[in-house]
Amino acid sequence: MEHHEQPEPLSSAELTAMRRSATNGRLAMTRRSLLRAGGAMAATAGGLGALGACGIPPAGRKDAGRSEDHSTAEKRLAFSNWTEYMDVSEDGKHRPTLDRFTRRTGIAVKYTEDINDNDEFFGKIQAQLAAGQDTGRDLIVLTDWMCARMISLGWIQQLDPANLPHAYANLSAQYRDPAWDPGRAHSYVWQGIPALIAYNKKATGGKKVDSISQLLEDPQLKGRVGFLSEMRDSIGLTLLDMGKRPEDVTADDYDAAIARLQKGVDSKQIRRFTGNDYTNDLDKGDLAACVAWAGDIVQLQNDNPDIAYAIPKTGYMTSTDNLMVPNKARHKQNAERLIDYFYEPKAAARLAAYINYACPVDGVREELAKIDKKAADNPLILPDKEMATRSHSFRALTAKENKEFAQKFSDLTGA
Repeated sequence: MEHHEQPEPLSSAELTAMRRSATNGRLAMTRRSLLRAGGAMAATAGGLGALGACGIPPAGRKDAGRSEDHSTAEKRLAFSNWTEYMDVSEDGKHRPTLDRFTRRTGIAVKYTEDINDNDEFFGKIQAQLAAGQDTGRDLIVLTDWMCARMISLGWIQQLDPANLPHAYANLSAQYRDPAWDPGRAHSYVWQGIPALIAYNKKATGGKKVDSISQLLEDPQLKGRVGFLSEMRDSIGLTLLDMGKRPEDVTADDYDAAIARLQKGVDSKQIRRFTGNDYTNDLDKGDLAACVAWAGDIVQLQNDNPDIAYAIPKTGYMTSTDNLMVPNKARHKQNAERLIDYFYEPKAAARLAAYINYACPVDGVREELAKIDKKAADNPLILPDKEMATRSHSFRALTAKENKEFAQKFSDLTGA
């Protein structure tokens, strides 16, 4: 029997999480201020535990990705990415960093902003990949939990280290060995997505807010605290505050974190669980402090000197958007050359200066300072070593865990 992987049906809680993220979460925001990670949307992914209806392990199809590489004869590649996730010239007609790559290599890049949602894009290419067909794309960018799913299904090609000297040398240590892609055999980070604590100094009376315990227990903050409606960020930070590692979360750990947040809801310490709309409330001071996405804080601080952030001593959550080459891509080597190009400090700096995400490339500071010294000195864009060592990520969940965790988080948030 030929095996075509299919996603499992979504539970009502998972569908609610998906709708919430699409209409009020990271997916609803413009890309310049957007930080989009696993969160509640990840409940739809099935993680590494998703297997097809036939019950045959996906490893049996991994050779399906091998195809003739036409890179030498065809000096082009097709690159699918999210909107507003690439530097653009002032007149909006050119993408300077991509143009430099083409001038240097002679490889033309067909760049398409056709990814608006991990699940939606998965739906676009799923049938072709399951059937062992070319998707028409040589390079795609997806969030870590969806990358985990696609790699586990055997739909992503292994990368050739010989074509990735800069990427291999310059990838920041914190991103080098994710559990879902050991040694980065199939993926390289496009940008990092940190979740941390933000506060309005005017609203807190000048008090620093730097822990989840403070968010949940400080009486001066009562009714003015926000947590994110993205499950992995809010639960992950709570787990860290409890001395637990999100990388190793058990069902009991998860239940304990839910119970702790439920206490904050019942006591009305927590005002609400928010999507991207927390930025307005934080800016105005209606929220004194909240769990926030780093890219939003970079933007808010440009306009409001009262906005501050803190990295909890217990650590913070990070997810990643990642570059991958899908099976049957015609131009794998060309795609690898483009991945490697974005790990050269000059190219990485140009990108970081424009989009203000956490740059995954070491050795960028000097180049970025030439373009934007403020950005080069911002640890939310270029994490220092101390910050990088405090980064954590949520482990991949099985389909069964996803359903159970999503339901419990939905019950907590009232979604």
